[in-house]
Amino acid sequence: MEDIKKTAILIPCYNESKTIEKVIKDHQAVMPHAEIYVYDNNSSDGTDEIARNAGAIVRYEYRQGKGNVVRSMFRDIDADCYIMTDGDDTYPAEFALELEKQIYSERADMVIGDRLSSTYFTENKRPFHNIGNVLVRKLINVLFKAEVKDIMTGSRGFTKAFVKSFPVTSKGFEIETEMTIFALDNNFKIVEVPIDYRDRPEGSESKLNTYTDGYKVLRTIGTLFRDTKPYLFFSIISLMLLLIGGAFFVPILINYFETGTVAKYPTLIVITAMWIIAIISFFSGVILQVLKKQHRHNFERYLNMLNEIWRKEG
Repeated sequence: MEDIKKTAILIPCYNESKTIEKVIKDHQAVMPHAEIYVYDNNSSDGTDEIARNAGAIVRYEYRQGKGNVVRSMFRDIDADCYIMTDGDDTYPAEFALELEKQIYSERADMVIGDRLSSTYFTENKRPFHNIGNVLVRKLINVLFKAEVKDIMTGSRGFTKAFVKSFPVTSKGFEIETEMTIFALDNNFKIVEVPIDYRDRPEGSESKLNTYTDGYKVLRTIGTLFRDTKPYLFFSIISLMLLLIGGAFFVPILINYFETGTVAKYPTLIVITAMWIIAIISFFSGVILQVLKKQHRHNFERYLNMLNEIWRKEG
């Protein structure tokens, strides 16, 4: 008897009463075999009741923030394929089938619904969001030597191994960035599928704040860069400290050759302290890189253990 695969559609929601019914109905029509989960995040407009009446399984996450919702979804739901979408009707449901196909064909551990290669820049009416998406994409691709086209899309597909091994630490909208960096750092298979994007319908407002959430995303990138590439991160800090110290030291050295005396002793003391910190920073990076490599080995063993358990169960 052939195993029946279970697909779960995950929809995090916060005040999406104007669009959630359509999102659910569209996915039911395209993927009648899938279970649809709506996680309500303290909505005050009846989103949960509308979703329940539309046929979705409704659950609640009372800690505010999309990252908190995704954490609960990934912990609670057991499936073979996970399709995540937004409740604002910006991602057409028919593209979910292609995400599912990539997962079940074992071509990807995470499938990214790539908006930026299709209609995003013409449909999205928020220019700073467009600039932010491009900036984050270029920054991550440079830091991680990748070629990901859409870092912050909310349309994604995942395998069970990815979902159950992903340690969610973000609380808000920076969760998509964290997912992408986690996949890149741990060598998960990533496939991007171009999808259409349509702007929110009239009366539906975005919960994303361009400036505060943009700052959180950039902070997350910096933190994850430090944690995933400590040798490079601390080497850059060391180099900057050495160069700054050198810029102040050269005039003192020139003055010494000209006069035979050392001027600006306080500056010299500060320069010495900076160079000591630079050396400490460099060797901290070396030590942390060794620990990171050991963590990577342990993570691979953990994935192998999970796969072996699921193979025996299935």
